[in-house]
Amino acid sequence: MRHNKKFNHLGRKSAHRKAMLANMASSLILHKRIATTVAKAKALRPYVEPLITRGKDDTTHSRRVVFSYLQDKYAVSELFREVSQKIGDRPGGYTRILKTGTRLGDNADMCIMELVDYNATYVKEAAKPAAKRTRRAGSKAKKTEEPAAEVTPNVEQQNEEPKDNTSDEKAE
Repeated sequence: MRHNKKFNHLGRKSAHRKAMLANMASSLILHKRIATTVAKAKALRPYVEPLITRGKDDTTHSRRVVFSYLQDKYAVSELFREVSQKIGDRPGGYTRILKTGTRLGDNADMCIMELVDYNATYVKEAAKPAAKRTRRAGSKAKKTEEPAAEVTPNVEQQNEEPKDNTSDEKAE
């Protein structure tokens, strides 16, 4: 039975697993994308996302906490300088797992794990700033009023232009 086994141990002792996750997290932060197995990527996600969240608050305490996990000062400085700038307004979900098939040698499921804001393919649709959405009941009424206000002046302008053209033709 698997009572109280909440996470995947990845077939490793705890020291090996912690070192592996720290190295993978450092590589992800430095290179913005890594190729790994799906099981390792799923284990890495809950390890690295709280560190990225902590990177939003650039204090000495936050840097020390992140360094205690990563053990790589270059990755820590990259996280607090560049990555935190890109993900400053994102409320969570900083990583994406894209499955790529199976490995040739042992048929393991492979994937690419990447930071969401650094993929140019998906970032272009989020380039335009989206309006803040609220969960109020009155927001639907505002949305229906705005397009009606825009349509009305256009119809009036179109109606005015033909009147001017016909009056000019009659004068000639």
